[in-house]
Amino acid sequence: MNLSSQQRQPSLADLVDLKKYPLDSPSSDAYRTAVSNAREQLSTDGCTVIKNLVHPSGVALLNEEIISKKETTHFSLQRMNPYFHFQHNPSFPANHPINTFLERSSGFIPGDSWSADGPMNQLFRADELIRFVATCLQVDELHCYADPLAGLTSNILEPDQLFTWHFDTNDFAVTVLVQQADNGGMFEYVPDIRTADDEGFERVGDILGGNRLGVKTLDLQPGDIQIFRGRYSLHQVTRVATDSCARHAAIFAYTEQPGVIGRVERTTQLFGRVLPEHIAAEEERTRSDDLVD
Repeated sequence: MNLSSQQRQPSLADLVDLKKYPLDSPSSDAYRTAVSNAREQLSTDGCTVIKNLVHPSGVALLNEEIISKKETTHFSLQRMNPYFHFQHNPSFPANHPINTFLERSSGFIPGDSWSADGPMNQLFRADELIRFVATCLQVDELHCYADPLAGLTSNILEPDQLFTWHFDTNDFAVTVLVQQADNGGMFEYVPDIRTADDEGFERVGDILGGNRLGVKTLDLQPGDIQIFRGRYSLHQVTRVATDSCARHAAIFAYTEQPGVIGRVERTTQLFGRVLPEHIAAEEERTRSDDLVD
């Protein structure tokens, strides 16, 4: 299915397998089963994967738009610690996670690249999907992340690139794998390795040093939607092989409160720029926890 040949906005049915996952029928048995399974997985290790929620034609539409906007990707090659810091901190030992810097080589297509009526925005802003995610997370309501760059993005991993171990600043993220790498590009995570009150530095240091104890690997396929609590779970996407196609993932960010804007430092790291909205939000920001990020 080609977006240019449709001459219309894609509907939810153009993107989502509504027979298997009737997002438009929350009272149906299939809907309740999908929610129940997701809640169980989230309560177990902070991650759930809804397999093939986006059907193949929908995946093709998403990937077509990603490819069409790929020239706007901001790529960066950095050495960072899991908290998106880049400089040695003399207050900590040399081998401490704070002072452990690993390669991150990947790119993001920013939120202001997408067409308002394109498939990425139509799926991201679909009331039915937002309600489904909120129900799975057992929160009263969700809002599209108001950040004009980070609300709706695509993470791009070209051959020989990776997104190393890190934590998210948001409590959770929703990701759709759109194009799988031929080799590599695997999502790995360590559930609940830290809490709001305990950084878990010892365990984090073990993982950064190559210890695989507790590491889980997901075999994601195009069309799978992942809901992931990345604030407390260390995670990475492994290196894409040099002879592989690129890995494309759509990232849908939602917040429990409306009007949330991302931090200036993290936005600059991921997108290479900030907008006036980021500057204004930074001046009014209040921290919700004392984690190092």
